[in-house]
This record gives sequence, C-alpha cells and structure tokens, in this order.
Amino acid sequence: MLDRNKALVVFSGGQDSTTCLYWAKTQWPDVHAITFRYGQRHVCEVDIARELAAEAGVPITILDIPFVSQLSTGCSLTDDSIKMDSEKPADTPPNTFVPGRNLFFLSIAAVHAREKGIMNIVTGVSQTDFSGYPDCRDSFIRSLNVTLNLAMDEQFVLHTPLMWKDKCETWALADSLGVFDIVRQRTLTCYNGIPGDGCGNCPACHLRRKGLEEYLKMKKEKE
Repeated sequence: MLDRNKALVVFSGGQDSTTCLYWAKTQWPDVHAITFRYGQRHVCEVDIARELAAEAGVPITILDIPFVSQLSTGCSLTDDSIKMDSEKPADTPPNTFVPGRNLFFLSIAAVHAREKGIMNIVTGVSQTDFSGYPDCRDSFIRSLNVTLNLAMDEQFVLHTPLMWKDKCETWALADSLGVFDIVRQRTLTCYNGIPGDGCGNCPACHLRRKGLEEYLKMKKEKE
C-alpha cells in the first residue's frame, strides 16, 4: 500500500528540482530523492544532487540509465560534439531536448516509489518556461499519471509545483522557502556543468539568469 505521507522527488541538483525538494519537505514528513545518470554532458550534476540531498536530510537513490542517451542522436546534451542551439528553433524542440527523458525518469521513479510504498512523486517541469520540451507540458504529466496508475494498479499522484511558474516565480518560491542562497550558489542548472550562475551562454543559463534578474528587480521595488 502506498503511503500518502511519503514523497519522491525526481532530483537533478538544479534550480527547479532543488526548489521542489525543499517544497516537498514542507508538504510531507518523509521525502526521498531519485537521480539519474543517463549520459548527460553535465553529469557532475549527480554529485551536486547527492551533496544537496544529504544537506537537506533527504535519502537519495542514484541510478544509471545509459540507454536514454543511446536511443537518440542529434542531442547536444548527450553528444558534446554537437553545438547547442542558442535559441529555440521554429516549430521544433531545441537540440537540447532528450527524447523520452521525462517519460523514462517518471516511469522509473514510479517503479521505485512503488517498491518504497511512496504515493507522491514530485517533478520540477514547467509549461511556462518549458523551453520547447513537449514532455514538460501539463497534458503530458496528467496523461502519464493515469498511465502509471493503470500500469501498476496503484494510486500515484504526480505533483508539479512549478508547472505554471516562470523562472522569476521559481526564484520567489525558493526565497519564500528560505533556500534562495542555496539555489543560487550551490545548484547546477548549466548544461556545461558550471555550478551557480553557470557559463552564462547555454540556454539553461540564459533562462535562469533572466528569471533571476526579474526577481531581484521585483524584490528591490518592493523594499
């Protein structure tokens, strides 16, 4: 039987998932994390995830799933010989899109949650700032939630606390949770594997920086 007091956070050690980790700690008394090595060029995020989870007092499981990167070609996140798209191309996802990534992550997370008796699964996807990734949309999450429950005859609940928040609002949430400095200085969002403010050039850094500047400006105006 799944325990409604337990939650599992799909955790990368980045801005969004770290904010979700601390959000989850305010919602449930028993929080766990799961992290994946899937052939990503910024695999150092796994070490950061381990450190942040330990600091938060959250047990973490790290799984190797290299088949994710082996299934697709032309992805700059799993092939460092490919130059990243600096802007989203028209009518297609950027080449930083890893096909099936969230599908695999959440499916594996659900199997792990079932083994641990965990009802709630948390992911940091956002349709507001989804970068053109189709597996970050609300319709996908809702559909997958139904599918996972049917596949395992369980009653998992997928939670997406950032779904309708842009990066500015995500920074605001981190600040309200008291972890603004941790998220800003310790997390790794950069696709080139540089913690904190990152390289400043990759798409993830652009999005993160834009939201941060908007939030700091808004916060200053309120003071």
